[in-house]
Amino acid sequence: MDAELTEIRDFINAIPPFDKLAVQAVSKLAEHIHIGYIRKNSPLPPKNITEPRLYIVRKGALSYLDEQEELLGKFGEGDICTVFCLPDDKVKIAVRTDEDTLLYSISWPLVFDLLGAFPEVQAYFNTSAAERLQHQVSKINDEAVVNATLMNTNIGDFYRAPAVTIAADASIREAAIKMNDCNLSSLLVTEKGEMTGIVTDKDIRQRCVAEGLAYDRVVSDIMTRQPISIEAGNNAFDALVLMTTKQIHHLPVTQNGRLAGMITVTDLIRQEGQNAVHITGAIHKASTIKELVEISKLVPELQRHMVKTGTTAAHVGKSISAITAAFTVRLIEMAEKLSGPAPVPYVWVAAGSQARQEQCGNSDQDNALIISNECKPEHDYWFHDLATFVCDGLAACGYAYCPGNVMTTNPKWRQSQKIWGQYFENWVNKPDPKALMHCSIFFDLAPVYGDMSLLADLRRTMLEQTRGNTLFLAHLTKNALQLRPPLGFFRDFVLEKNGENKNTLDLKHKGIAPIVDLARIYALAEGVSAVNTLERLRQVGGSASLTRASSENLIDAVEFMGMLRIEHQVKQLSQGKVADNHLPPKQISRLEREHLKDAFKVVKALQDVRQAAY
Repeated sequence: MDAELTEIRDFINAIPPFDKLAVQAVSKLAEHIHIGYIRKNSPLPPKNITEPRLYIVRKGALSYLDEQEELLGKFGEGDICTVFCLPDDKVKIAVRTDEDTLLYSISWPLVFDLLGAFPEVQAYFNTSAAERLQHQVSKINDEAVVNATLMNTNIGDFYRAPAVTIAADASIREAAIKMNDCNLSSLLVTEKGEMTGIVTDKDIRQRCVAEGLAYDRVVSDIMTRQPISIEAGNNAFDALVLMTTKQIHHLPVTQNGRLAGMITVTDLIRQEGQNAVHITGAIHKASTIKELVEISKLVPELQRHMVKTGTTAAHVGKSISAITAAFTVRLIEMAEKLSGPAPVPYVWVAAGSQARQEQCGNSDQDNALIISNECKPEHDYWFHDLATFVCDGLAACGYAYCPGNVMTTNPKWRQSQKIWGQYFENWVNKPDPKALMHCSIFFDLAPVYGDMSLLADLRRTMLEQTRGNTLFLAHLTKNALQLRPPLGFFRDFVLEKNGENKNTLDLKHKGIAPIVDLARIYALAEGVSAVNTLERLRQVGGSASLTRASSENLIDAVEFMGMLRIEHQVKQLSQGKVADNHLPPKQISRLEREHLKDAFKVVKALQDVRQAAY
């Protein structure tokens, strides 16, 4: 093989998916390569070529446009242009050169014949962007199964069955005796065969012994009513996050709505080893802000550990968000100890990524207070002190103050349930730009501490207002579509052009945020109360708003981009840098760039569908 063919072979062999071919196959491809030089602003294919051909950019750049001359993508050095391999006469597309370009081309039938012995490579050209992305995400998830523990282990491998129960009219003494005989720290309380509560050894100590309550009183007097439970079909990691977030150590397990057993934090910790629970345990034991600050330094290490062991972006987000909630709860407890109990019921709520359980490195604060309608003007002094103490404490622990001042320290976001109801009603009925901005923040809320019903009631009313509200949803859609995925991101026109993030791609705002926005719109349209993006997409899949296939495609896209994001952040943390969302394209492989383009194509396709609907 002469020097020129060797150079062509080596160049092709470095390009996915040709890098999976045998050397002999690559050499045969190189022998049939046609080399062409095309001037800037020239169309492709050249007029003298009529057969389907595959093009590879050796030097230069191509633009790929639709019938309306809208840019669909870009091809740069080393990129493969397949749009002429299997042309669709119904789809009018155009490809032109952005600069003087050197192209390799080869007959598509010849390429396809050569790939017959390599089905994996052949499949790459036969599948859509969504199918290629799904394959890659499945591969990542399969690796996570090998590396992870609780993430991919069913609760059924952990919970104790059958659940040990006691009747609601049994005495406290009988409950204590049964717990002692069974060597348990809790019992589930039933009435007419249905679970009505849970009683723990802590309940007996605090609600009976410490209060001087007679031991012959019925156990229902000291039990926790309507305990949080989890369905057996969930994985053990979700149970761990739920217990961590809600600060509970015992979790009833149900199967098809019927009581099946009990799982405890101890059961899970024995399996998991070092995880978020250890950090949250230390947080709950801390007695000073100084101690909390020291614990907060462990969070970046946890993120590094989780990524290193193959944890998915979704599970990293759940863990980091649960830890943020733990810091918040402990600070609220400290504040209440200093100021005394709250004058009226309230709930501290998280907004944004924490509420969606999608936090990662370098998160700032987004929080608010919903206070009972019983509150009076003089009560605000107490809530002002609470907000100041907690927000300052979170800032000390590395959670920056919100640049937009969406925090409880802002009196506007420290209001009664009635005022919050008016906020939501105005945002829905008068969707001006400012209202739409607030929708993107406050339609993603989750309770952290306090009377959860205050938020639940508001959310129920809000969803009744948004479900099927075409005018509001049209405004929300128009606002959301301002963020478009940057197809062809490796070219200068889509990268940050100035400042410290020059020549990087903003994965958060240009990649993940458009999916978060779409998921929120679908959920509001269908009246779905879920806040987590993946859960929203799962619940609306198969509805009038979104097909099941499109739902799965968006889930694959956000999971893949989420993995790129946290891997980038872990590299920064390992180098002693502050984690951000700005990915230098050169940091990822050519194959990862291809998968990222596939993810962008999926998002753009769904955005186009949404735009056409409104």
